[in-house]
Amino acid sequence: MKRITFILNLLLAVLCTTQAATNSTAGDQSGKHWVGTWATSPMLVGDNNNPPSPGLANNSLRQIVQTSIGGETVRLKLTNHFGNSAVEIKAVELSLAKTAGSSSEVDESTTVSLTFNGNAAVTIPAGGMAVSDAASFVIGTRENVAITIHYGRASSTVVSGHPGSRTTSYLKSGNTTDFTSATKFDRWYTIQALEVLAAEEVGAVVVLGNSITDGRGSTTNLQDRWTDVMSRHLLANEATSQIGVLNMGIGGNCVLSGGLGPTAVSRYQRDLFEQEGIKWIVLFEGINDLGGAADGVMTARRIIDAYRQIIRQAHAKGIRVFGATITPFKNNSYYSTNHEAGRQKLNNWIKTTQMLDGVIDFASMVCNPNDQEALNSSFLFENDWLHPNAAGYELMGNSVDVSLFTQTGPLAADDEVDEDEVTGIWIEAESLVGSTYGKNFLLVNDPMASGGQYLKTVNNITASASTDKGDQLMAEFNVESAGTYYIYGRVSCPSYDDDSYFVKMDDGDWTMVNGLFTGGSWNWLQLYKGTLTAGSHKFYMASREDGAGLDKLCITLSATPPVTMGGVTTGIPSCQAGQSVIESVVYDLSGRRQSKLHHGVNIVGQRMADGSLLTRKVVN
Repeated sequence: MKRITFILNLLLAVLCTTQAATNSTAGDQSGKHWVGTWATSPMLVGDNNNPPSPGLANNSLRQIVQTSIGGETVRLKLTNHFGNSAVEIKAVELSLAKTAGSSSEVDESTTVSLTFNGNAAVTIPAGGMAVSDAASFVIGTRENVAITIHYGRASSTVVSGHPGSRTTSYLKSGNTTDFTSATKFDRWYTIQALEVLAAEEVGAVVVLGNSITDGRGSTTNLQDRWTDVMSRHLLANEATSQIGVLNMGIGGNCVLSGGLGPTAVSRYQRDLFEQEGIKWIVLFEGINDLGGAADGVMTARRIIDAYRQIIRQAHAKGIRVFGATITPFKNNSYYSTNHEAGRQKLNNWIKTTQMLDGVIDFASMVCNPNDQEALNSSFLFENDWLHPNAAGYELMGNSVDVSLFTQTGPLAADDEVDEDEVTGIWIEAESLVGSTYGKNFLLVNDPMASGGQYLKTVNNITASASTDKGDQLMAEFNVESAGTYYIYGRVSCPSYDDDSYFVKMDDGDWTMVNGLFTGGSWNWLQLYKGTLTAGSHKFYMASREDGAGLDKLCITLSATPPVTMGGVTTGIPSCQAGQSVIESVVYDLSGRRQSKLHHGVNIVGQRMADGSLLTRKVVN
């Protein structure tokens, strides 16, 4: 029965995706395109933020959002991304709201009923999305829009939504549009984005952030987050008056691991690149990673590496990326000299790197001029020394340089030399797959992996290392001098049930490496340490638990593991030895194959007779 339900949900998800593509095509045929005017980042809301009584099922919910840019044709995106059962929607209406959230009142003369593939009702499968048909609905800039959803079957315990709405929603029993005496709460459910059909020159900026972007410290129902203020600031300037602003902040969110909601590295594909009409990105996240870090400086390096990957992918799509400096947090429990050193390292990179297309120096705007490690006391929210208050957000939003959004000319650099990187031999995991070795590993695409791909174990063989070479990987490498060598793996192990391998060096015994749990993020962890003689060696890895991901190996004399993505492959797997080159290929830094060398950094590869690929970095 579970398999049948899964297949039905998959079919429903395909139908919803097809519908979304149809709607996008309709926009393209009119000579215009869809642009986000409002959006939020969904998450599994959790027990403390689930819908209150009477719940969603068979009841009506009115939620209010404030647009950034206006339009005459709109569509709505609804999400069940984190649900484990289907959500039935009986009907959805849009109306102009009379307030920004302080009441449920609407101008009923403006109400329009949405359809989904021509029907008033739609069922959103678990993990799926529903996109409405285009609807005529005139909205202005910074317009308050009420979204009224009439639910059928719906869970109130496993719900996709956004807890930090800073805007009051209204829930009433039954199928109704009368929300007097409704249950009130400050959360959003099911809604994900509102888009307008706009001219090609119209675009949007999307912000990846945590609670400071989500708006903790702003005023409920006044729409005064710094992104709201920036939106008004852009609208007031003629050259930037057609830019949508999309807030993808999640309170308590982290870039790398832990925190609340899906991490930035796991959600940025959806929250940045799946938004409509995006021309600019602002990266403003890391304070929760730094504040909870065992080592702030190393954590800053890992955040920088994640930022670099986002920038490369954005540039490949023609999107400019701006970095916002992390605001100070001295006097908060996050603060220590080490955590502050990490903040300084990250901010210094943001202000000096050639990869970003612009900088928004929030840290300088809100710091105490006499102690730049602390917030200005005028901007304190609840004296937590972490979140700015509404006055701080007003300064931040109004201080963004509008000229960032009027730039022309080429994008910033796609790569840079990392002077902190560990030196060693770098080997891509996928290059270890040959005609015999590694054939039982699954090759997985992942934009956060080096080269965009990694290997995942599929066989659970916990007793001892498999004798089948298909369950093994083997890397042959040379070291110039004897010494104590470390082999680190860039691994992603989502749980404690998929965090181990068997390993051995040369003709030694197999040993188990366990405890590689990373929570699903990519981390460099030690796989081997031992004394090696000068010359050729063979390092073997074998499957132990299914689901463990391996992206790359680093063989080095450094007792400190790498942090960033690492260099291009320099070690040659044994399956390449003696093989002839059958093809030369060129890739850009996002892993896309090119017809020739382009200006900037290229990855040049040689395809060997056995199908393996040897790569090196070339600057043209």
